[in-house]
Amino acid sequence: MALTTLGICASPRLNGNTDLLLGRALLGAEHAGSKIESLHLCDYRLDGCTECEACYTTGSCGIDDDYDRIQEKLLAADRIIFATPVFFMTVSAQAKLLIDRGQCLWVRKTVLGKALFEPRRDRRGMIIAVGGSGSKRQFDCVRQPVESFFDYLEISHASSLFVRHVDEKGAVLKHPEALAEAFRLGSELAGSEEPVPEEPVCVELS
Repeated sequence: MALTTLGICASPRLNGNTDLLLGRALLGAEHAGSKIESLHLCDYRLDGCTECEACYTTGSCGIDDDYDRIQEKLLAADRIIFATPVFFMTVSAQAKLLIDRGQCLWVRKTVLGKALFEPRRDRRGMIIAVGGSGSKRQFDCVRQPVESFFDYLEISHASSLFVRHVDEKGAVLKHPEALAEAFRLGSELAGSEEPVPEEPVCVELS
């Protein structure tokens, strides 16, 4: 059975640089034989966590919005590519909303002691982040929250693609190396049967 790869675009800008790189990574995954699906967070109603603690009883989020639809896709996928622009040295607001709402899954695992999968599945993830700044530090506060997101979803962080000096809409189309690396890493994410390396592959481009 073919693997499924879910691409999550956390950019508020349609067809922007984040979206374009995610598309190339998904093409790579498809080339490797994976079924692919793309999810744009701005197409969903996603409210912020209210810390109501309903999940401490049920293991599920008590907010009535589209989170359950997204969570279903997150848990079904074998591979996840999480793509975000860099806003003020961290992930976008849309990305942070999704990450925070996973509190219910963290509670389900660590407080209620309910495993997400029995047996544990081979799930792997990739991070794509695009920033207009030239600073290498802009990706530090992207990597950490997304790795936490992967952790509570029981996803091994396999690779990252970080691209600096890309800001204007569509500018990444003039960066063939970034497009090629997105395709390559997406293909490797979906096609490799090798064990996940102890440290994720990280490609940083400018």
